[in-house]
Parts: sequence; C-alpha cells; structure tokens
Amino acid sequence: MLDLPLTFLQRPAAAATPRPWLLVLMHGVGSNEQDLFSLSPQIPDRFHVLSLRAPHRMGPGAHAWFDFSIEPGSVARSINEEQEARSRALVAQTVEAASAQLGIPPERVVVGGFSQGGIMALSLLLTRPELMLAAVVWHSRLLAQVVPLQASHDALHGKKLWLSHGTHDNVIPLANAQAIAHHMAPLPVSVTYREFPSEHEIRPSELAATVAWLESLSTIPTAF
Repeated sequence: MLDLPLTFLQRPAAAATPRPWLLVLMHGVGSNEQDLFSLSPQIPDRFHVLSLRAPHRMGPGAHAWFDFSIEPGSVARSINEEQEARSRALVAQTVEAASAQLGIPPERVVVGGFSQGGIMALSLLLTRPELMLAAVVWHSRLLAQVVPLQASHDALHGKKLWLSHGTHDNVIPLANAQAIAHHMAPLPVSVTYREFPSEHEIRPSELAATVAWLESLSTIPTAF
C-alpha cells in the first residue's frame, strides 16, 4: 500500500516488469484524479501509473491545484501564489514518496499533466529536476512565478520534456506552448514539441504520439 500526501488512483506496472517506470499524472481545473486515470489503459504496461487529486476542492468531484482569476477585458491571469507553492510542495513530496516506496529511481520517473496539471508538471521539472527524468505537458503554460526558482543548468542537464498543444485551444491559447518552447530553448533539456489541430482536449492522435514518446523514453538503456 502506498502512503502518499495526496489522494490518488493507481495502476501498477505489469507484474513481470523487471525495471518498472513511474508516470505521475495531474488533472486540470475542475476535474479530479479519475480524469487522466482514464488514459491508463493506453499507457505502456512497464509504467506504474499514479493519477493525483489536486488539494483544493471547488465543488463535488471538482478540484484545483490553485485558484486563479482572469483580469476583465484581458487574457492576463493572476494566481493564488501561496496555494500554487503549497501544491507544488505536496506534488514534490508525493513524487518523492512514491518513487521511494515503489523502489523506482528518479531516472525512471515521468511527471505529467493537462492544463493546470501541466503547469504543475512543468514547474516541478524546472524547480525539482532531481525527482524525475522527464515531464509531459499537455495544453499548458509556464508560470512567471516559477522562473526565478528554476534549477541550475547542471541540474537540468539530460532531462526531457514532451510539450504538446492544440492549435485551436481557446482556453489556454497556443502562444503559451510556444512561449514554453522558447523558454526551454537555451536549457539543456531535450524538448519534443508538437501541435495538434484540436481545442482544449487530448485527442487520440495526441495521446498516441505522447505514448510513442513514452515508449521510446522507457526503452532507452540506462545505467540505473
């Protein structure tokens, strides 16, 4: 039994897997741990899948990693910085605890999320890269508040990022993904960036491409 700081659903890796990987998933605003857990049948069975529930309750079955507001007549967003920092710390503690309890080293850990969950995954990659090898960021954005907390180039060396977005996303516009790619360009992180003809959703083609990337990631021989 896993004992973690956040509520979660899990699908263990296949029993015969000699060196399992860990994939930690985080949902968007107003959803819950069941959302991305529905993708688990598509995830390679060498991955132990954990789908986390955000700590802030908005309503029945609806949770968020932090509150935010959109300025009237603008696309600018302001966030509850205290909630974001607290959630980021809880996610870090959860990833670290799951890694330790499952006996899966950081070199085989991937943290991912959709929308606000993607914000959390990207923030964790940039600030706590020692906890993981890679991050998956679907339809998301980079928080300005996280940039000053970014780890050193040395700490980020060799890390990997899957970054994808919908060209018709009307919730988090495509420019946000392009801004992430621009931010990552000078960093020693291997970025795979893809755009899909979709709105604020993960369509089958995007999921299939992400899974193929996960497959390639987890078949690379490592020294660990």
